[in-house]
Amino acid sequence: MRLWHQDLIEKLPRQQLLGQHRECCALRGAGWGRKHATVNYVFEYSPYHLFLFHQKVMEEMAKRGYKPDQRWLNPNYWGLKTPPYVDLKVETAEQPIYPEHDAAYLQECLDNLAGKGIDLS
Repeated sequence: MRLWHQDLIEKLPRQQLLGQHRECCALRGAGWGRKHATVNYVFEYSPYHLFLFHQKVMEEMAKRGYKPDQRWLNPNYWGLKTPPYVDLKVETAEQPIYPEHDAAYLQECLDNLAGKGIDLS
């Protein structure tokens, strides 16, 4: 599991973009709170932050002609197997949404993608 640096979302190839959507759906669903080394930081913030990040992913998907399930556009929706939030508190997030998405993390993501043969520089 990985959330790519948010500045890379609009540059991600199709496979990574759609994979990012699946990761966000999994984290918003039964994966919320399940520790994983690369995404543990997500659980230190309100679930609304994950919604905001996922929203960026879905906006990019829409730009490319993909149609994610509209239910994910509701911040209270957390998947078919997870009860919805009741009035999840709307928040604003600093930019980046996750402070962990700094220059070092950007380079880590670029290196990871390069290891897959993907050059976004």
